[in-house]
Amino acid sequence: MGQKTLKVTLLQHTAEPERLAALAGKRCYSGLDNENLVRDGREKDPAKFISKVVGMGHVTIIEHASFTFAVEGVSRSLLAQITRHRLASFSVQSQRYVGETASGNSDGVFDYIVPSSIARLGPDRVAEFARQMAQIQEWYDGWVQDFGGGRDAFEDARFVLPNAAETKFLLTMNARELLHLFTLRCCVRAQWEIQALADGMLSLVREVAPTIFAKAGPACLRGPCPEGDLNCGKMKEVREKYRHSAE
Repeated sequence: MGQKTLKVTLLQHTAEPERLAALAGKRCYSGLDNENLVRDGREKDPAKFISKVVGMGHVTIIEHASFTFAVEGVSRSLLAQITRHRLASFSVQSQRYVGETASGNSDGVFDYIVPSSIARLGPDRVAEFARQMAQIQEWYDGWVQDFGGGRDAFEDARFVLPNAAETKFLLTMNARELLHLFTLRCCVRAQWEIQALADGMLSLVREVAPTIFAKAGPACLRGPCPEGDLNCGKMKEVREKYRHSAE
């Protein structure tokens, strides 16, 4: 199957996430019983209330809204990064139970991601990278054969596979953790692959919860860059990019 590219889909999300967040906020300040509170909330637009409360820093109310994504066409390197976000649930395609033998792939090579830095060097270098992946495929298949060829063989043969190997996973996060992820991973200084994933996820959640994610993105959208002397020097361009995407 060879080269793969990023694909991210919003599979499912809390129904009416902004209305639920507003209801959670009003629960804190209202004397109404729950039935009447819900009825009262359905008659009002939640956007203004959410903007006010979240703007004051009371972001716990948006934790009630969750979002589930299907991600594929990303590397195992990206997986190591995104799983550092601990307030999330991950279900990842297993290299132990899903083999990467040549016979199981249409073009005889496991799926992999070509780093953007290699792609920029031109087709000759991409072809060289592809040959390296094909060599790794031979090594992998050799170990699978040496280990007996069954499913148990995948367990240790996978050790020869590179960080470039493609993976697929489902990911669920609540809205507050997503804001944190976007702050860190939409930053220009984030690694290119996870930045592209974060941008794709942000675009999807803005369609269903535009108020919650109106100011989502790197930290420089909401104040000075926290990177200090390591800043990208492109704050104006970054702000324009994310503010334009929010419109």
